[in-house]
Amino acid sequence: MSDETILAYALDTFYLLISGALVMWMAAGFAMLEAGLVRSKNTTEILTKNIALYAIACLCYLLIGYYLMYGSGGAEHYADAADFFFQSVFVATALSIVSGAVAERMKLISFLLFSVVLSAVIYPIQGQWSWGGGFLSDWGFIDFAGSGVVHLAGAAAALAGVLLLGPRHGKYKNGKAQAIPGANMPLATLGTFVLWFGWFGFNGGSQLKLSSVEDAEAIANVFVNTNIAAAAGTIGALIISKVLSKKADLTMILNGALAGLVAITAEPASPTHLLATTIGLCAGVLVVLSILAIDRIKIDDPVGALSVHGVCGCFGLLVVPMSVSDASLLTQLTSLAVIFGWMFVTSFIVWWLLKVSIGIRVTKEQEYQGGDAVDCGVEAYPEFVRGSGAG
Repeated sequence: MSDETILAYALDTFYLLISGALVMWMAAGFAMLEAGLVRSKNTTEILTKNIALYAIACLCYLLIGYYLMYGSGGAEHYADAADFFFQSVFVATALSIVSGAVAERMKLISFLLFSVVLSAVIYPIQGQWSWGGGFLSDWGFIDFAGSGVVHLAGAAAALAGVLLLGPRHGKYKNGKAQAIPGANMPLATLGTFVLWFGWFGFNGGSQLKLSSVEDAEAIANVFVNTNIAAAAGTIGALIISKVLSKKADLTMILNGALAGLVAITAEPASPTHLLATTIGLCAGVLVVLSILAIDRIKIDDPVGALSVHGVCGCFGLLVVPMSVSDASLLTQLTSLAVIFGWMFVTSFIVWWLLKVSIGIRVTKEQEYQGGDAVDCGVEAYPEFVRGSGAG
C-alpha cells in the first residue's frame, strides 16, 4: 500500500466509526422520546426496553445477523470491524421503532424475545436483499441510508405486533380515540433533538467514505439536506396542526421533524436543497394526517412510530426518482412491497407464536398498575406519589 492509500484507509475507517457512534447515540434519543411520550407509570419499563434491545441487537447481529447480511465482510476501503459496528447500530434503530409502537401493554420478556429473532434473522435477510448485493439491489432499488431497509422494516414489524396486541385500555370510547398524554414533554423534545443530531451519522455515514473530494462533497450535501428536511418537516407539522386543531401540538411537531428525517434518508445526497426542503415539508404534513387516520381506524400507536417510520419511510422511497435519474418508481414501489411483506409476515408469525405460548400482553390489572411496578419494580418518578391521608 502507498502512503496515500494507507491514509485514506485510516481516514475512512475512522469516519465510519465516528458515524456509528453518532447512530449509537440515537438509542438515547429513542429512549428519551419514548419515555416522554408514555405515561409516567411506564417510564422505567420503556427505558429498560431501550437499553436491553440495544444490547440484544449488538450481540445477535454479531453472532448471526451480520453473516446473513454481508457474509464474512471483505471491505476494501475500511476495516471490516468498522463496517460491522456501523451496521449493528442500524439494527438497534429498527428495534427502537418497534419498542415505541407496542408501548404500555406488551410483556417485557415477549418484546425481548422478539428482539432476538428480529436482529438475528428477520432484519438481516431483507438487508441482504438490498444492501448485501441481493436481488433488490440487482433490480436497481435505491435506499441510501435506510428509509425502507431500516425505518419501514421496523414499522412493518411493529404493525404486526400492534395488530395482535390491540389498543390500550381506555384508548377508544364510543368509537372515538381518547388522548392519552405523555408524561414528560421536555424529555420527548430532548429525545427528538438527540435523534436529529444522531441522524447526521445515520445519513452522512452511509456514504461510507470520506477520503476523496467527491465523497467529501457528497457528505456535505447529505448533512445540509438532512438538516433542512428535518427543519421543513417541523414547520410542515406545525402548520397543519394549527390548521386542523388551532393548536401548536408539540407531539405532532416533534414527529414532523422525525418524519422529515425519515423521508430524506432514502436519498439525501442527490436532491437540491430546495427539493430536500420540499420533501421534508410534505413529510411533516403527511405524518400528522397519517397519525390522525391511524387513530381513526383504531390502531393504537402511542408514539406515532407507524406514521413516522412506516408511512414517511414509504414516501421517502417513492420520491427518490425525483432526484436520481436512474431510479425507477416501479422498482422503488415493488421493493417497498417486498420489504414490507417480508417484515410484516415474518414478524406476525413470531408475535403470534409468542402470543399462543407465553403471551404478549399484560393483564388489565397489570396495565393499570403500569410496567414500572409490574416488570421493573422501580418507579421513574418516586417522589410524585399520592399520600394515603385525606386532603
